[in-house]
Amino acid sequence: MILYSVISADQVWEGAIQASPPFREVTVQGIVMQVEPLDEGRARIVRLLQCPLHRYLEPGLAPGQIISYASGGSGGS
Repeated sequence: MILYSVISADQVWEGAIQASPPFREVTVQGIVMQVEPLDEGRARIVRLLQCPLHRYLEPGLAPGQIISYASGGSGGS
């Protein structure tokens, strides 16, 4: 890939390569989801991995929602 720009390459690519946050897979109410842990027992939903199709439409399960889960293992509340 060739990128022509009047600004330096350092400025163009600044912040482009970042380490991804530590995601976890948890099961909450029978739904397997990928979450970003926030603090003990709370997490932000990144995406749903396995659940019935009608559950995808529930606002409480939308990406970005904060949920509570059991932090020990991948069991859920």
